[in-house]
Amino acid sequence: MSTTDTALTEDAIADYLYQNPEFFERHAELLAGVQLVSSHGPRAVSLQERQAEMLREKIKVLEHRIIDMMRHGSENTSIANKIQQWGCALAKVQDLRELPHAATASLQRVFDIPQVALRLWNVAGMHSGSVYTMGVSEDAKAFAASLTMPFCGPNMGFEPVGWLSQPDSVQSVALLTLHDGAMDSTTNAFGMLVLGSPDPTRFEATMGTEFLSRIAQLASASLSRMRLSPLSLAHG
Repeated sequence: MSTTDTALTEDAIADYLYQNPEFFERHAELLAGVQLVSSHGPRAVSLQERQAEMLREKIKVLEHRIIDMMRHGSENTSIANKIQQWGCALAKVQDLRELPHAATASLQRVFDIPQVALRLWNVAGMHSGSVYTMGVSEDAKAFAASLTMPFCGPNMGFEPVGWLSQPDSVQSVALLTLHDGAMDSTTNAFGMLVLGSPDPTRFEATMGTEFLSRIAQLASASLSRMRLSPLSLAHG
């Protein structure tokens, strides 16, 4: 008998048993008599035992998935609580001159981020002389405007990484553009948050960016109070 004939015969047998489950009621002795190799060693086990082993293995896989889901759910809840805590810290700042420092310092503290930097442009004159508005090239502004979502990945020497206090020690970064408007727009960008870590896996290219997007939205909403008025921008 050829391999093809064997496969057809096995398919026919499997289809017959599927269509006629009462076969095992009429031949119950087969269930105990059929011997299979155990997945836990070379010993032979009955069909019922082998099925029980397979079910236990499936249950273990499902248990691991449930544990992973619970862990991820707990982690997401923790991050959401931290975002709320950080947002509350921003809302409490009344002096706009203190807002950039409060935003970066609280972000670094609440999320345990080794290094955080912030740069703003097109701000009102009273804020234009702060360290948070200095050292931003036109290329950096154009790069920030081109990002329609947070960038996460290895330190590739982007100019914004140089805004960090110790850029040479950074292995992974997250770059968050601040927008006065829709976050996925390439217009109305007025700043960037830079998050840096010596851990190359802290900000990976494959990581989800939903929570980082929320951070960018909160920072944009808060720091936009330092912006030039639309009329000033139109005549700038």
